[in-house]
Amino acid sequence: MKILQRFFAYSLSALFLFTLSSLAVAAYKKGEEINLVEVAATNDDFQTLVMAIRASGLSGTLEGKGPFTLLAPTDDAFAKLPAGTLADLLKPENKEQLQAVLKYHLLIGAITSEEVSKLKLPETVQGETVQIESGEDGVTINGAKVIAGELNASNGVIHVIDTVLIPGTLSSLTVAGYKKGEKINLVEVAATNDDFQTLVMAIRASGLSGTLEGKGPFTLLAPTDDAFAKLPAGTLADLLKPENKEQLQAVLKYHLLIGAFTSEEVSKLKLPETVEGETVQIEDGEDGVTINDAKLIAGDLNASNGVIHVIDTVLIPE
Repeated sequence: MKILQRFFAYSLSALFLFTLSSLAVAAYKKGEEINLVEVAATNDDFQTLVMAIRASGLSGTLEGKGPFTLLAPTDDAFAKLPAGTLADLLKPENKEQLQAVLKYHLLIGAITSEEVSKLKLPETVQGETVQIESGEDGVTINGAKVIAGELNASNGVIHVIDTVLIPGTLSSLTVAGYKKGEKINLVEVAATNDDFQTLVMAIRASGLSGTLEGKGPFTLLAPTDDAFAKLPAGTLADLLKPENKEQLQAVLKYHLLIGAFTSEEVSKLKLPETVEGETVQIEDGEDGVTINDAKLIAGDLNASNGVIHVIDTVLIPE
């Protein structure tokens, strides 16, 4: 059960958008020819997919000549994976598994949605086939529903699916799990929770895993996947580019306080300094605790090296 259900005592605040002070958002001129990765990066629904592509080392392939047909799972599709699965796939030692999963979503050639519906058992770039069925309720691929199609790119086409496809050779894909009572660090606590898959990916991409798995103690103000989804289209994918690693580190460090503070202690702080160096403004009012413009929606997830408090908006340093 998701953390937001576990901590039902906290009410969810209304969604709102905020302006990033200096982060560039991916944008392309109308009519400009852009590749599959760029098309995905400009779409709100593919932020997790783009992160996975970059982490896998397949960006060059999917930005290359092609043509390919990309069966693209949405962020919601990735969110349906068992807790910890995505974070586990994104570990450097599991890069080949991640590549296999992504290649299982690729067909050779730019195939229209009408053509896709007429295929039966096409072979994927990964080597295994997918089963395509067309019925009254639409087209399914291994049970995943095609919910949109014909997103054209310079090197292929994207069709949108509502479930991540797992090749048969990885059907026993392990999910991160820990024994009850076992002392686990901040990253491990986050990795076992459905709501922090994007955060864990960002931590691993930033190179801060060692710090957050280390001695600490730290207080991690942890944005949920929904919080990351509220960022303008392309922002997260832009931050995850290797050349923007320092920016990504700065954003994540802005969510860290030195010391393990309980939620009660956090509510009494005013302008604590973050690991990034800037302060955050904490206010405790009738509607609960806010940190800058983010609402504290759950707290006191204890780890061996600190504590996690959950927030509904990503904090951006000035």
